[in-house]
Amino acid sequence: MPRIQTVEIDQASRRVKDLYQEVENNLGRVPNMIRTMANAPVVAEAYVSFWNLLGQGVLPATLREQISLYVAESNGCPYCVSAHCALSKASGLRDEEIRDGRLGRSPDVKTHTALKFVGRIMESRGRVTTEEVAAVRKAGYSDEEIAEIIAWVAFVIFSNYFNNVTGTVNDFPQATALATN
Repeated sequence: MPRIQTVEIDQASRRVKDLYQEVENNLGRVPNMIRTMANAPVVAEAYVSFWNLLGQGVLPATLREQISLYVAESNGCPYCVSAHCALSKASGLRDEEIRDGRLGRSPDVKTHTALKFVGRIMESRGRVTTEEVAAVRKAGYSDEEIAEIIAWVAFVIFSNYFNNVTGTVNDFPQATALATN
């Protein structure tokens, strides 16, 4: 049950209607998360702007989705897990890659190293060691990519916390329970 209601288009200000149109142009629809964030237009605008800017970065969409899956699963956000399972398929990830992303692993050594780093960021609340940063560099990530990984973790945590607190109604296909074997 939602703790904060969505802002329907007929109730929305011009500012919010314009934002809804931008989101619909990019995603084909306006998810309930954005419609809930629209209770505070600045929150919805900040989220969409951050999403758009990070999408212009150097990290491939598949890695961004794997990070999103891992962070959302770790934070117990069913809305975000469902959303990113759907978005991951659209980015080209296969079912096994989606499952592995949710578990923070990958058979690809470089991707696995990035996800391990993401796990350390979450576990340590950003207080990773110099050696952990060096390991990500050694795996082939540039400082630009490392900065984007950190930003992506923070971005996903924001959406996880928002949806967990507000009880956003899931409007994506329900993610299946995670099978860990």
